[in-house]
Amino acid sequence: MTPDPLDAGTAAADPAPGPELEQLPRDERASRKRDIVTAQQWGRVDSDGTVWVRTSAGERAVGQYPGASEEEALAYFTRKFEELRSQADLLEQRLRAGQIAPNEALATIKRLSEAAAEANAVGDLEGLVARLAALEPVVQEKRAEQERARQEARRQAVATRTELVEEAEAIAATDVERIPWKSSGDRLRELFDTWKAQQREVRLDRHTEDELWKRFSHARTTFDRKRRQYFGALDEQRSAAKAAKEALVAEAEALASSTEWGATAAAYRALMDRWKAAGRAAKRDDDALWARFRAAQDTFFSARAATAQETDNQYRANLEAKEALLTEAEALLPVEDPQAARAALRDIQERWEAAGRVPRSELGRVEARLRAVEQAVRQAEDDRWRRSNPEARARAEGVVAQLEAAITALRTDLEKAKAAGNTRKIQDTEQALQAREEWLEQARRALSDFSG
Repeated sequence: MTPDPLDAGTAAADPAPGPELEQLPRDERASRKRDIVTAQQWGRVDSDGTVWVRTSAGERAVGQYPGASEEEALAYFTRKFEELRSQADLLEQRLRAGQIAPNEALATIKRLSEAAAEANAVGDLEGLVARLAALEPVVQEKRAEQERARQEARRQAVATRTELVEEAEAIAATDVERIPWKSSGDRLRELFDTWKAQQREVRLDRHTEDELWKRFSHARTTFDRKRRQYFGALDEQRSAAKAAKEALVAEAEALASSTEWGATAAAYRALMDRWKAAGRAAKRDDDALWARFRAAQDTFFSARAATAQETDNQYRANLEAKEALLTEAEALLPVEDPQAARAALRDIQERWEAAGRVPRSELGRVEARLRAVEQAVRQAEDDRWRRSNPEARARAEGVVAQLEAAITALRTDLEKAKAAGNTRKIQDTEQALQAREEWLEQARRALSDFSG
Protein backbone atom coordinates (compact mmCIF):
# COMPACT_ATOMS: atom_id res chain seq x y z
CA MET A 1 0.00 0.00 0.00
CA THR A 2 1.27 3.49 -0.80
CA PRO A 3 2.50 5.23 2.40
CA ASP A 4 0.55 8.24 3.57
CA PRO A 5 2.23 11.52 2.62
CA LEU A 6 2.16 12.58 6.30
CA ASP A 7 3.82 9.32 7.47
CA ALA A 8 7.30 9.29 9.13
CA GLY A 9 6.83 12.75 10.62
CA THR A 10 7.51 14.51 7.37
CA ALA A 11 5.38 17.49 6.44
CA ALA A 12 3.54 17.09 3.15
CA ALA A 13 3.18 20.74 2.47
CA ASP A 14 4.40 22.05 -0.83
CA PRO A 15 8.05 22.96 -0.61
CA ALA A 16 9.06 26.53 -1.17
CA PRO A 17 9.70 26.86 -4.85
CA GLY A 18 13.23 27.59 -5.88
CA PRO A 19 14.08 30.40 -8.27
CA GLU A 20 14.42 28.02 -11.25
CA LEU A 21 10.90 26.59 -10.65
CA GLU A 22 9.36 30.03 -10.77
CA GLN A 23 10.86 30.56 -14.22
CA LEU A 24 8.98 27.54 -15.75
CA PRO A 25 5.59 27.86 -17.49
CA ARG A 26 2.62 27.58 -15.16
CA ASP A 27 1.41 24.10 -16.30
CA GLU A 28 4.89 22.57 -16.17
CA ARG A 29 5.53 24.27 -12.83
CA ALA A 30 2.36 22.63 -11.42
CA SER A 31 3.43 19.20 -12.75
CA ARG A 32 6.85 19.59 -11.18
CA LYS A 33 5.26 20.45 -7.86
CA ARG A 34 3.16 17.24 -7.98
CA ASP A 35 6.31 15.18 -8.70
CA ILE A 36 8.02 16.76 -5.71
CA VAL A 37 5.07 15.97 -3.45
CA THR A 38 5.08 12.33 -4.69
CA ALA A 39 8.81 12.03 -4.12
CA GLN A 40 8.45 13.40 -0.62
CA GLN A 41 6.06 10.54 0.18
CA TRP A 42 8.99 8.09 -0.16
CA GLY A 43 12.04 10.14 0.79
CA ARG A 44 13.62 13.22 2.24
CA VAL A 45 16.88 15.20 2.05
CA ASP A 46 19.02 16.26 5.01
CA SER A 47 20.62 19.65 5.25
CA ASP A 48 23.96 18.11 4.27
CA GLY A 49 22.41 16.74 1.03
CA THR A 50 21.96 13.14 2.23
CA VAL A 51 18.93 11.53 0.57
CA TRP A 52 16.81 9.00 2.47
CA VAL A 53 14.18 6.52 1.22
CA ARG A 54 11.30 5.40 3.42
CA THR A 55 10.49 1.66 3.71
CA SER A 56 8.40 -0.43 6.08
CA ALA A 57 11.61 -1.20 7.98
CA GLY A 58 12.45 2.49 8.38
CA GLU A 59 14.54 5.01 6.49
CA ARG A 60 17.62 4.08 4.52
CA ALA A 61 20.21 6.42 3.10
CA VAL A 62 20.53 6.08 -0.64
CA GLY A 63 23.17 8.74 -1.36
CA GLN A 64 24.10 12.38 -1.26
CA TYR A 65 23.45 15.25 -3.62
CA PRO A 66 25.35 18.20 -2.05
CA GLY A 67 25.07 21.67 -3.46
CA ALA A 68 21.59 21.14 -4.84
CA SER A 69 18.11 21.94 -3.73
CA GLU A 70 15.91 19.32 -2.05
CA GLU A 71 13.76 19.12 -5.18
CA GLU A 72 16.77 18.45 -7.40
CA ALA A 73 18.18 15.83 -5.02
CA LEU A 74 14.85 13.98 -4.75
CA ALA A 75 14.28 14.25 -8.52
CA TYR A 76 17.67 12.65 -9.19
CA PHE A 77 17.04 9.61 -6.99
CA THR A 78 13.40 9.40 -8.09
CA ARG A 79 14.57 9.04 -11.69
CA LYS A 80 16.59 6.01 -10.62
CA PHE A 81 13.38 4.50 -9.26
CA GLU A 82 11.54 5.38 -12.46
CA GLU A 83 14.19 3.55 -14.45
CA LEU A 84 13.53 0.38 -12.43
CA ARG A 85 9.77 0.84 -12.72
CA SER A 86 10.06 1.36 -16.51
CA GLN A 87 11.93 -1.91 -16.76
CA ALA A 88 9.15 -3.58 -14.77
CA ASP A 89 6.53 -1.98 -17.08
CA LEU A 90 8.36 -3.26 -20.15
CA LEU A 91 8.68 -6.73 -18.63
CA GLU A 92 4.94 -6.84 -17.88
CA GLN A 93 4.04 -5.68 -21.40
CA ARG A 94 6.27 -8.30 -23.02
CA LEU A 95 4.92 -11.00 -20.72
CA ARG A 96 1.28 -10.17 -21.41
CA ALA A 97 2.01 -10.07 -25.17
CA GLY A 98 3.85 -13.39 -25.08
CA GLN A 99 7.04 -11.77 -26.35
CA ILE A 100 9.35 -13.18 -23.68
CA ALA A 101 10.12 -16.75 -22.72
CA PRO A 102 9.05 -17.81 -19.20
CA ASN A 103 12.60 -18.62 -18.10
CA GLU A 104 13.86 -15.26 -19.31
CA ALA A 105 10.91 -13.53 -17.58
CA LEU A 106 11.67 -15.24 -14.25
CA ALA A 107 15.33 -14.29 -14.50
CA THR A 108 14.35 -10.67 -15.20
CA ILE A 109 11.91 -10.65 -12.27
CA LYS A 110 14.64 -11.94 -9.96
CA ARG A 111 17.16 -9.41 -11.23
CA LEU A 112 14.77 -6.46 -10.94
CA SER A 113 13.51 -7.62 -7.52
CA GLU A 114 17.07 -7.82 -6.16
CA ALA A 115 17.91 -4.48 -7.70
CA ALA A 116 14.75 -2.84 -6.25
CA ALA A 117 15.35 -4.25 -2.76
CA GLU A 118 18.76 -2.55 -2.49
CA ALA A 119 18.32 0.25 -5.00
CA ASN A 120 19.75 3.68 -4.23
CA ALA A 121 16.55 5.30 -5.37
CA VAL A 122 13.54 7.09 -3.97
CA GLY A 123 10.11 5.57 -4.60
CA ASP A 124 7.82 2.72 -3.67
CA LEU A 125 10.55 0.12 -3.77
CA GLU A 126 8.61 -2.44 -1.72
CA GLY A 127 5.55 -1.94 -3.93
CA LEU A 128 7.73 -2.49 -6.98
CA VAL A 129 9.12 -5.70 -5.46
CA ALA A 130 5.57 -6.84 -4.67
CA ARG A 131 4.48 -6.00 -8.18
CA LEU A 132 7.33 -8.04 -9.60
CA ALA A 133 6.47 -10.93 -7.27
CA ALA A 134 2.88 -10.80 -8.52
CA LEU A 135 4.16 -11.41 -12.04
CA GLU A 136 5.60 -14.82 -11.12
CA PRO A 137 2.16 -16.62 -11.20
CA VAL A 138 1.53 -14.98 -14.56
CA VAL A 139 4.83 -16.36 -15.78
CA GLN A 140 3.94 -19.83 -14.48
CA GLU A 141 0.54 -19.66 -16.25
CA LYS A 142 2.26 -18.57 -19.44
CA ARG A 143 4.68 -21.44 -19.04
CA ALA A 144 1.75 -23.85 -18.56
CA GLU A 145 -0.02 -22.40 -21.61
CA GLN A 146 3.13 -22.78 -23.68
CA GLU A 147 3.56 -26.34 -22.47
CA ARG A 148 -0.04 -27.14 -23.37
CA ALA A 149 0.49 -25.50 -26.75
CA ARG A 150 3.68 -27.52 -27.25
CA GLN A 151 1.91 -30.73 -26.29
CA GLU A 152 -0.96 -29.96 -28.68
CA ALA A 153 1.54 -29.04 -31.39
CA ARG A 154 3.34 -32.33 -30.79
CA ARG A 155 0.05 -34.25 -30.91
CA GLN A 156 -0.88 -32.55 -34.17
CA ALA A 157 2.60 -33.13 -35.52
CA VAL A 158 2.42 -36.84 -34.65
CA ALA A 159 -0.98 -37.10 -36.36
CA THR A 160 0.26 -35.21 -39.44
CA ARG A 161 3.45 -37.24 -39.76
CA THR A 162 1.51 -40.47 -39.23
CA GLU A 163 -0.72 -39.47 -42.15
CA LEU A 164 2.40 -38.79 -44.23
CA VAL A 165 3.79 -42.20 -43.27
CA GLU A 166 0.55 -44.04 -44.05
CA GLU A 167 0.22 -42.37 -47.45
CA ALA A 168 3.84 -43.19 -48.27
CA GLU A 169 3.30 -46.81 -47.19
CA ALA A 170 0.15 -47.04 -49.32
CA ILE A 171 2.07 -45.81 -52.37
CA ALA A 172 4.90 -48.26 -51.70
CA ALA A 173 2.45 -51.17 -51.26
CA THR A 174 0.76 -50.62 -54.65
CA ASP A 175 1.26 -53.46 -57.14
CA VAL A 176 4.09 -52.67 -59.54
CA GLU A 177 1.84 -53.17 -62.57
CA ARG A 178 -0.58 -50.52 -61.30
CA ILE A 179 1.78 -47.87 -59.92
CA PRO A 180 1.75 -44.54 -61.84
CA TRP A 181 5.50 -44.15 -61.37
CA LYS A 182 5.89 -40.47 -62.21
CA SER A 183 2.98 -39.09 -60.18
CA SER A 184 3.76 -41.45 -57.29
CA GLY A 185 7.42 -40.40 -57.26
CA ASP A 186 6.39 -36.73 -57.34
CA ARG A 187 3.97 -37.32 -54.48
CA LEU A 188 6.63 -39.02 -52.35
CA ARG A 189 8.94 -36.03 -52.87
CA GLU A 190 6.12 -33.71 -51.78
CA LEU A 191 5.57 -35.85 -48.68
CA PHE A 192 9.30 -35.70 -47.88
CA ASP A 193 9.35 -31.89 -48.23
CA THR A 194 6.31 -31.68 -45.94
CA TRP A 195 8.05 -33.99 -43.45
CA LYS A 196 11.14 -31.74 -43.36
CA ALA A 197 9.00 -28.62 -42.90
CA GLN A 198 7.10 -30.31 -40.06
CA GLN A 199 10.38 -31.37 -38.49
CA ARG A 200 11.65 -27.79 -38.53
CA GLU A 201 8.44 -26.50 -36.96
CA VAL A 202 7.86 -29.12 -34.26
CA ARG A 203 10.35 -31.50 -32.69
CA LEU A 204 8.95 -34.77 -31.35
CA ASP A 205 10.41 -36.96 -28.67
CA ARG A 206 13.29 -39.05 -29.90
CA HIS A 207 11.47 -42.39 -29.74
CA THR A 208 8.38 -41.23 -31.66
CA GLU A 209 10.52 -39.32 -34.17
CA ASP A 210 12.70 -42.38 -34.83
CA GLU A 211 9.76 -44.80 -35.16
CA LEU A 212 7.86 -42.62 -37.62
CA TRP A 213 10.97 -41.81 -39.63
CA LYS A 214 11.89 -45.50 -39.79
CA ARG A 215 8.48 -46.29 -41.34
CA PHE A 216 8.60 -43.29 -43.70
CA SER A 217 12.15 -44.07 -44.83
CA HIS A 218 11.29 -47.75 -45.32
CA ALA A 219 8.31 -46.82 -47.54
CA ARG A 220 10.50 -44.55 -49.69
CA THR A 221 13.20 -47.22 -49.92
CA THR A 222 10.63 -49.87 -50.88
CA PHE A 223 9.19 -47.64 -53.60
CA ASP A 224 12.66 -46.85 -55.00
CA ARG A 225 13.60 -50.54 -54.99
CA LYS A 226 10.38 -51.50 -56.78
CA ARG A 227 10.91 -48.74 -59.33
CA ARG A 228 14.49 -49.85 -60.04
CA GLN A 229 13.40 -53.48 -60.34
CA TYR A 230 10.41 -52.62 -62.53
CA PHE A 231 12.34 -50.43 -64.94
CA GLY A 232 15.28 -52.82 -64.88
CA ALA A 233 12.98 -55.65 -65.93
CA LEU A 234 11.28 -53.35 -68.42
CA ASP A 235 14.66 -52.49 -69.95
CA GLU A 236 15.42 -56.19 -70.26
CA GLN A 237 12.05 -56.84 -71.88
CA ARG A 238 12.53 -53.96 -74.26
CA SER A 239 16.01 -55.14 -75.14
CA ALA A 240 14.68 -58.64 -75.83
CA ALA A 241 11.80 -57.20 -77.86
CA LYS A 242 14.23 -55.05 -79.83
CA ALA A 243 16.43 -58.04 -80.63
CA ALA A 244 13.41 -60.16 -81.65
CA LYS A 245 12.03 -57.41 -83.87
CA GLU A 246 15.38 -56.77 -85.49
CA ALA A 247 15.38 -60.44 -86.50
CA LEU A 248 11.80 -60.12 -87.80
CA VAL A 249 12.76 -57.03 -89.79
CA ALA A 250 15.65 -58.93 -91.34
CA GLU A 251 13.28 -61.74 -92.37
CA ALA A 252 10.73 -59.27 -93.72
CA GLU A 253 13.33 -57.42 -95.76
CA ALA A 254 14.63 -60.72 -97.17
CA LEU A 255 11.10 -61.58 -98.38
CA ALA A 256 10.41 -58.18 -99.91
CA SER A 257 11.61 -59.18 -103.39
CA SER A 258 9.92 -62.61 -103.45
CA THR A 259 7.51 -63.43 -106.30
CA GLU A 260 6.04 -66.45 -104.54
CA TRP A 261 2.92 -64.45 -103.89
CA GLY A 262 0.82 -66.91 -101.91
CA ALA A 263 3.55 -68.43 -99.77
CA THR A 264 5.19 -65.07 -99.09
CA ALA A 265 1.90 -63.41 -98.13
CA ALA A 266 1.34 -66.25 -95.62
CA ALA A 267 4.89 -65.76 -94.35
CA TYR A 268 4.24 -62.05 -93.80
CA ARG A 269 1.08 -62.88 -91.83
CA ALA A 270 3.12 -65.22 -89.64
CA LEU A 271 5.76 -62.51 -89.20
CA MET A 272 3.06 -60.05 -88.12
CA ASP A 273 1.80 -62.49 -85.49
CA ARG A 274 5.33 -62.91 -84.16
CA TRP A 275 5.80 -59.12 -84.20
CA LYS A 276 2.75 -58.64 -81.98
CA ALA A 277 3.91 -61.39 -79.62
CA ALA A 278 7.41 -59.91 -79.31
CA GLY A 279 6.28 -57.07 -77.03
CA ARG A 280 7.31 -53.42 -77.16
CA ALA A 281 10.81 -52.08 -77.39
CA ALA A 282 11.68 -48.51 -76.41
CA LYS A 283 9.42 -46.13 -78.35
CA ARG A 284 12.21 -44.69 -80.50
CA ASP A 285 13.55 -48.16 -81.39
CA ASP A 286 10.05 -49.58 -81.85
CA ASP A 287 9.04 -46.83 -84.26
CA ALA A 288 12.21 -47.19 -86.31
CA LEU A 289 11.94 -50.99 -86.53
CA TRP A 290 8.25 -50.82 -87.40
CA ALA A 291 8.99 -48.37 -90.21
CA ARG A 292 11.49 -50.85 -91.70
CA PHE A 293 9.12 -53.81 -91.24
CA ARG A 294 6.25 -51.90 -92.81
CA ALA A 295 8.42 -50.76 -95.71
CA ALA A 296 9.39 -54.37 -96.48
CA GLN A 297 5.74 -55.43 -96.42
CA ASP A 298 4.72 -52.53 -98.62
CA THR A 299 7.43 -53.42 -101.13
CA PHE A 300 6.19 -57.00 -101.43
CA PHE A 301 2.46 -56.26 -101.47
CA SER A 302 2.89 -53.36 -103.89
CA ALA A 303 4.78 -55.66 -106.26
CA ARG A 304 2.10 -58.33 -105.87
CA ALA A 305 -0.65 -55.80 -106.55
CA ALA A 306 1.15 -54.49 -109.62
CA THR A 307 1.61 -58.04 -110.94
CA ALA A 308 -2.03 -58.86 -110.22
CA GLN A 309 -3.14 -55.74 -112.04
CA GLU A 310 -1.02 -56.64 -115.02
CA THR A 311 -2.41 -60.16 -114.98
CA ASP A 312 -5.96 -58.85 -114.66
CA ASN A 313 -5.41 -56.70 -117.71
CA GLN A 314 -4.26 -59.78 -119.62
CA TYR A 315 -7.30 -61.76 -118.42
CA ARG A 316 -9.80 -59.06 -119.36
CA ALA A 317 -10.28 -60.57 -122.86
CA ASN A 318 -10.86 -64.00 -121.30
CA LEU A 319 -13.55 -62.44 -119.14
CA GLU A 320 -15.38 -61.11 -122.18
CA ALA A 321 -15.32 -64.58 -123.77
CA LYS A 322 -16.68 -66.22 -120.61
CA GLU A 323 -19.41 -63.64 -120.21
CA ALA A 324 -20.53 -64.51 -123.77
CA LEU A 325 -20.53 -68.21 -122.80
CA LEU A 326 -22.61 -67.37 -119.71
CA THR A 327 -25.18 -65.65 -121.90
CA GLU A 328 -25.32 -68.77 -124.07
CA ALA A 329 -25.59 -71.08 -121.01
CA GLU A 330 -28.29 -69.03 -119.28
CA ALA A 331 -30.34 -69.19 -122.50
CA LEU A 332 -30.83 -72.93 -121.75
CA LEU A 333 -33.08 -72.00 -118.82
CA PRO A 334 -35.68 -73.00 -118.01
CA VAL A 335 -34.69 -76.57 -119.00
CA GLU A 336 -37.36 -78.29 -121.10
CA ASP A 337 -35.26 -81.09 -122.59
CA PRO A 338 -32.69 -82.20 -120.00
CA GLN A 339 -30.76 -84.39 -122.41
CA ALA A 340 -30.36 -81.63 -125.02
CA ALA A 341 -29.55 -79.08 -122.29
CA ARG A 342 -26.84 -81.39 -120.88
CA ALA A 343 -25.22 -81.79 -124.32
CA ALA A 344 -25.26 -78.04 -124.96
CA LEU A 345 -23.88 -77.31 -121.47
CA ARG A 346 -21.05 -79.80 -121.94
CA ASP A 347 -19.93 -77.96 -125.07
CA ILE A 348 -20.12 -74.62 -123.21
CA GLN A 349 -18.02 -76.04 -120.32
CA GLU A 350 -15.31 -77.21 -122.71
CA ARG A 351 -15.11 -73.79 -124.31
CA TRP A 352 -15.17 -72.24 -120.80
CA GLU A 353 -12.04 -74.12 -119.78
CA ALA A 354 -10.35 -73.23 -123.04
CA ALA A 355 -11.06 -69.51 -122.51
CA GLY A 356 -8.52 -69.37 -119.67
CA ARG A 357 -8.37 -67.35 -116.46
CA VAL A 358 -10.30 -64.21 -115.69
CA PRO A 359 -9.32 -61.33 -113.35
CA ARG A 360 -9.37 -62.41 -109.69
CA SER A 361 -11.94 -59.77 -108.81
CA GLU A 362 -14.39 -61.25 -111.36
CA LEU A 363 -13.72 -64.94 -110.75
CA GLY A 364 -16.34 -65.51 -108.06
CA ARG A 365 -19.07 -63.68 -109.97
CA VAL A 366 -18.75 -65.59 -113.27
CA GLU A 367 -18.19 -68.98 -111.61
CA ALA A 368 -21.36 -68.49 -109.54
CA ARG A 369 -23.43 -67.78 -112.68
CA LEU A 370 -22.13 -70.90 -114.44
CA ARG A 371 -22.76 -73.07 -111.33
CA ALA A 372 -26.37 -71.84 -111.27
CA VAL A 373 -26.92 -73.10 -114.85
CA GLU A 374 -25.21 -76.42 -114.07
CA GLN A 375 -27.41 -76.88 -111.01
CA ALA A 376 -30.57 -76.17 -112.99
CA VAL A 377 -29.65 -78.76 -115.68
CA ARG A 378 -28.76 -81.32 -113.01
CA GLN A 379 -32.05 -80.74 -111.24
CA ALA A 380 -33.99 -81.20 -114.51
CA GLU A 381 -32.19 -84.49 -115.13
CA ASP A 382 -32.96 -85.70 -111.63
CA ASP A 383 -36.63 -84.79 -111.99
CA ARG A 384 -36.86 -86.63 -115.31
CA TRP A 385 -35.21 -89.75 -113.88
CA ARG A 386 -37.50 -89.71 -110.87
CA ARG A 387 -40.59 -89.49 -113.14
CA SER A 388 -39.40 -92.29 -115.43
CA ASN A 389 -38.32 -94.73 -112.70
CA PRO A 390 -40.59 -97.86 -113.12
CA GLU A 391 -39.99 -99.12 -109.59
CA ALA A 392 -40.96 -95.79 -108.06
CA ARG A 393 -44.03 -95.61 -110.34
CA ALA A 394 -45.10 -99.11 -109.30
CA ARG A 395 -44.74 -98.21 -105.61
CA ALA A 396 -46.84 -95.06 -106.15
CA GLU A 397 -49.56 -97.05 -107.97
CA GLY A 398 -49.58 -99.65 -105.15
CA VAL A 399 -50.11 -96.95 -102.54
CA VAL A 400 -53.02 -95.47 -104.51
CA ALA A 401 -54.63 -98.92 -104.92
CA GLN A 402 -54.30 -99.70 -101.22
CA LEU A 403 -55.83 -96.40 -100.20
CA GLU A 404 -58.74 -96.80 -102.66
CA ALA A 405 -59.47 -100.30 -101.27
CA ALA A 406 -59.29 -99.03 -97.71
CA ILE A 407 -61.68 -96.20 -98.53
CA THR A 408 -64.18 -98.59 -100.12
CA ALA A 409 -64.08 -100.81 -97.01
CA LEU A 410 -64.51 -97.83 -94.67
CA ARG A 411 -67.54 -96.61 -96.66
CA THR A 412 -69.15 -100.05 -96.29
CA ASP A 413 -68.45 -99.98 -92.53
CA LEU A 414 -69.93 -96.50 -92.30
CA GLU A 415 -73.20 -97.64 -93.93
CA LYS A 416 -73.45 -100.53 -91.51
CA ALA A 417 -72.81 -98.29 -88.51
CA LYS A 418 -75.47 -95.84 -89.64
CA ALA A 419 -77.94 -98.67 -90.13
CA ALA A 420 -77.19 -99.96 -86.64
CA GLY A 421 -77.40 -96.47 -85.12
CA ASN A 422 -73.91 -96.89 -83.55
CA THR A 423 -72.93 -93.26 -82.98
CA ARG A 424 -69.44 -94.00 -81.65
CA LYS A 425 -68.69 -96.29 -84.59
CA ILE A 426 -70.02 -93.72 -87.03
CA GLN A 427 -67.75 -91.00 -85.60
CA ASP A 428 -64.60 -93.16 -85.63
CA THR A 429 -65.27 -94.45 -89.17
CA GLU A 430 -65.87 -90.94 -90.53
CA GLN A 431 -62.56 -89.71 -89.07
CA ALA A 432 -60.67 -92.68 -90.53
CA LEU A 433 -62.37 -92.21 -93.89
CA GLN A 434 -61.45 -88.49 -93.99
CA ALA A 435 -57.80 -89.25 -93.25
CA ARG A 436 -57.60 -91.95 -95.95
CA GLU A 437 -59.17 -89.66 -98.55
CA GLU A 438 -56.56 -86.95 -97.80
CA TRP A 439 -53.77 -89.51 -98.12
CA LEU A 440 -55.25 -90.73 -101.40
CA GLU A 441 -55.22 -87.22 -102.82
CA GLN A 442 -51.55 -86.84 -101.98
CA ALA A 443 -50.71 -90.27 -103.41
CA ARG A 444 -52.49 -89.47 -106.68
CA ARG A 445 -50.52 -86.22 -107.00
CA ALA A 446 -47.30 -88.16 -106.50
CA LEU A 447 -48.39 -90.69 -109.11
CA SER A 448 -49.20 -87.91 -111.55
CA ASP A 449 -45.49 -86.91 -111.49
CA PHE A 450 -44.68 -90.12 -113.36
CA SER A 451 -46.99 -89.26 -116.22
CA GLY A 452 -44.40 -87.09 -117.96
